[in-house]
Amino acid sequence: MRKKVFQHAGALIIAAIILTFFTMSWAMYNNTAEQLRVSVRNECEYYRYFLDKMGDDSLDKPAGKITASRVTLIDTDGTVLFDSVEDAKMMGNHSGRPEVIEAEKTGESNISRYSETLRSKTYYTALRLDNGKIIRVSLTTDSVFGVMLRNIWLVAVLIAAVLVVELMMVSHMTKALVKPINEIDLNHPLDNKAYEELSPLLGRIHQQQKQIQQQMEELRHNQEEYLAITEYMKDGLIVTNQSVVLSINRSAQNLFDVTAEECINHNIVTVSRNEQLKEALDHALEGSSEERMLELNGRVYQLLANPVRVDNVVSGAVILVLDVTEKQKAEVMRREFSANVSHELKTPLMSISGYAEIIENNMVKPEDIPKFAGRIHSEASRLSSLVEDIIKLSRLDENDQSIPMEEVDLMQICRDVEGHLSIRAKEQQVKMTLRGESCRIKGARQVLYEMIYNLCDNAIKYNRRDGEVEVTVSRGRNGRAVVSVADTGIGIAKEDQERIFERFYRVDKSHSRETGGTGLGLSIVKHGAILHDAKIKIESTLGTGTKIILEF
Repeated sequence: MRKKVFQHAGALIIAAIILTFFTMSWAMYNNTAEQLRVSVRNECEYYRYFLDKMGDDSLDKPAGKITASRVTLIDTDGTVLFDSVEDAKMMGNHSGRPEVIEAEKTGESNISRYSETLRSKTYYTALRLDNGKIIRVSLTTDSVFGVMLRNIWLVAVLIAAVLVVELMMVSHMTKALVKPINEIDLNHPLDNKAYEELSPLLGRIHQQQKQIQQQMEELRHNQEEYLAITEYMKDGLIVTNQSVVLSINRSAQNLFDVTAEECINHNIVTVSRNEQLKEALDHALEGSSEERMLELNGRVYQLLANPVRVDNVVSGAVILVLDVTEKQKAEVMRREFSANVSHELKTPLMSISGYAEIIENNMVKPEDIPKFAGRIHSEASRLSSLVEDIIKLSRLDENDQSIPMEEVDLMQICRDVEGHLSIRAKEQQVKMTLRGESCRIKGARQVLYEMIYNLCDNAIKYNRRDGEVEVTVSRGRNGRAVVSVADTGIGIAKEDQERIFERFYRVDKSHSRETGGTGLGLSIVKHGAILHDAKIKIESTLGTGTKIILEF
């Protein structure tokens, strides 16, 4: 601002000074020239009067030196008789001079001549004497341009002085002008009273301030929503532009063991040097969606990388990292379950079909038909049990909301189980005892019954002759209800203990076939425990017995 004011004001001042100088010089020169013409004419009149009275001989050199003007006496034939500056004899004939010709005709001549060489102007006045001779007086002075050139240094000095003064004044003035503007409170522009001329500007600033505040509030709200959504996602989310990471949520930070400060505004390699991640990002930045499987820390992740386009130009990428470990395990279990179900259903069906075909073709003695029919009934019962267990497990898998939850007494359920299994226990020559106290919890009565029934049924099946099964109901130190089922059976090897709750897993497959187990009992126990948020503990020694504890 200061520079522009100085430039514009300086240019105006310089133009004014120069214009004033030329105007004044021209006016003063014209005034001086007029005075010179009058002075030269008056002086020439004096000489004419003097010569007419005193004669030509009275004009000599001393008389010519009285004035600064040049005095010349010219004869009627143009010969120079006298000149106050030069030797008259050395001067040429003046009969052809304009002033001489005009004076001879009219008696008087007033002219001026300009010299380009000397840059001067000479004023002539010529008068005719009574005797016909011509008296001429001339005075030479600088031309208007000469006067201007002679005094141009004054203009330069004046301009320099004015510019110095102007610089100081402009500096002071701009400081005084800018100070109130610099002190404007942009947060409250309408409260400023700097200059009335600034009111429209301050009004626009106020409106713009309101718009900016609204936009900032919207941005803050959007950012909070974005953070609320992304920060608490269980899946990892990474957003990048063409070169650096713009955002990485908490799940992705935990997954790759990095912090946001280490990644944001840095290359993707600061997140992870995994080749799958790098290749997926490169493909996304090239404009194509990419899906990869990633294994980290013993878990399986699905990597989805998609390009972000702005005006049909890829400006970045979004990477979503999904933990599909459980999904993968579930898929493996589903395939195994399907294969096992097919096998488990096929075995009794084949037996039923075989026995029935033998009977149909009269290949069995009449007295053996009841025996074969018994086998068919046994396999059908086994098939029915298997289907029932599959249905129960399916309902538990789906977390069926229709399962009623009510207050139940675990001791009463254990008594019911004991009553139903007492005959089987006697058949197996196993002593079954129930001890403890009444413990009431909120749960699904039928599911709790199936859980305890399966534990007790297994304890009887896999027990030894004259063995024991002890069922205990109590309250733990933490106040939680505890049901434990202990037997003196074959026990479970350490390496099998983690797998006994898998579907169709059998520790002793031959014994399971003999006892007619479906292989789903303990799996039902596991899913029932999940439904009731219960914990399962197992204590077992091979050849000594097993104790399974349910803590509700």
